[in-house]
Amino acid sequence: MKTEAAAAKPPMRDALVAAAFQLFLERGYEQTTVDDIVALAGVGRRSFFRYFPSKEDVVFPDHERCLADMKAYLVNSADDDEPVRRVCDAARLVLRMYAENPTFSVQRYRLTKKVPGLRAYELSVVWRYERALAEYLRARFAGRRDGTLQADVIAAAVVAAHNNALRSWLRSDGQGDASATVDHALGYVQSAFGTAPAPPRGELPEDVVVVVSRRDAPLWRVVQEIESALGRG
Repeated sequence: MKTEAAAAKPPMRDALVAAAFQLFLERGYEQTTVDDIVALAGVGRRSFFRYFPSKEDVVFPDHERCLADMKAYLVNSADDDEPVRRVCDAARLVLRMYAENPTFSVQRYRLTKKVPGLRAYELSVVWRYERALAEYLRARFAGRRDGTLQADVIAAAVVAAHNNALRSWLRSDGQGDASATVDHALGYVQSAFGTAPAPPRGELPEDVVVVVSRRDAPLWRVVQEIESALGRG
């Protein structure tokens, strides 16, 4: 039976992340070694590398899980799901990951800005998200003219819109409604590339009437032509 103290002790993976960030903030990223991290966490080097392949990975401990969740979400899409809306919703899974722990997310953002190597690592992670979105869209757009091009452009647009809004939220120290900010940004992608939902069964869309008339035609003649097109003549 676990004691109360043991139950309160964080899992080893979380303890390593907490120890790492404590040292990064106190000493700096470059000045902190894996040996320093495991000493503070009270574990051995082997335990560290069981969870994290490198020191860079401890800065991004949640991205592998989030990427797996995104891929599963896309794989489980229905045939009638609107593709652009689906990839926008998949991107919101990344936002949810950041919003789960705003303090940690803001600390990571600040650290990443200071360390070029971490910035490069982050870009590689972002590229993997974009590739997952593009692969889903390529499958949905198979057979379309320029389907691959459309898929890649839309995936890049989703990632750009999401990251623009996410960084804005992080720069504000995690204040405000992150979901609303990201929804606003992804709305641009949806309006530019998405397909409007079909009207409910039994409802017809409003008619659009186009009338071609001579430039010098009198106004009464134009009105007459419009009425005739509408069946009111």
